[in-house]
Amino acid sequence: MESQLHQVWESAIGNPFQPTIGKDSHYYVGLSLLVSGILLTGFFGLNRSFIAISFIGIPASLALAFGAVYTICAAGVYV
Repeated sequence: MESQLHQVWESAIGNPFQPTIGKDSHYYVGLSLLVSGILLTGFFGLNRSFIAISFIGIPASLALAFGAVYTICAAGVYV
């Protein structure tokens, strides 16, 4: 087991991590997700049916959650 972990560690040296969304664009992605989440939440408030939960409510909550995380990552957390 330990030798497999060492092989994975050694093979990762040649493949640096490349994030899907670059660090410079976290703020724009986060802000656009927050705005779209707020808009979808407003649309969900107009039509609160069972079908609207899956098509509007869940994407709205995911957009708000990921938008908040990306915005916090972009602004930084200082103690």
